Amino acid sequence: MITNLRSEIKALNGNTKGILFLYSFRFSAYFSRNKIMRIIGFPIRLFYTFFVQWMMGIDIYDTTQIGRGFNVYHGQGLIISSSVIIGENVIVRQNTTIGNANKNGKCPVIGNNVEIGANSVVIGDIAIGDNSIIAAGSVVIKDVPKNCIVAGNPAKIVKYF
Repeated sequence: MITNLRSEIKALNGNTKGILFLYSFRFSAYFSRNKIMRIIGFPIRLFYTFFVQWMMGIDIYDTTQIGRGFNVYHGQGLIISSSVIIGENVIVRQNTTIGNANKNGKCPVIGNNVEIGANSVVIGDIAIGDNSIIAAGSVVIKDVPKNCIVAGNPAKIVKYF
């Protein structure tokens, strides 16, 4: 765990808020694996809730499945549902919501090497393909194929690469 965390932090290249979030998230997530670990790690998970969710304004539960290399820029107003599955090397910017469209609905699955711009909304039972870019201010309610850029409300493909 420690070696993986060091390599992830090194990849964040000076993004202080991203480093603080990632370190806190990974440490708290370690203690959310099962009931016994949740009891042992209660103070750590409480600190995570207070520091990350309340102070930093990043509402990501420590039970969310997030791959290696996750990077948060600015983070304020960032909301990601605990049912979202996020691949490796994903970048997410401020004021973004990723989750379900209704209370018991399914959540997005985000592939590897995806970049999500500021003020975006990604909701519903959808898949975001590898190497895709979601432009700032986009509302994504349908699947996004790999290797493309989507933009708009509702988001549409603007370019393949």
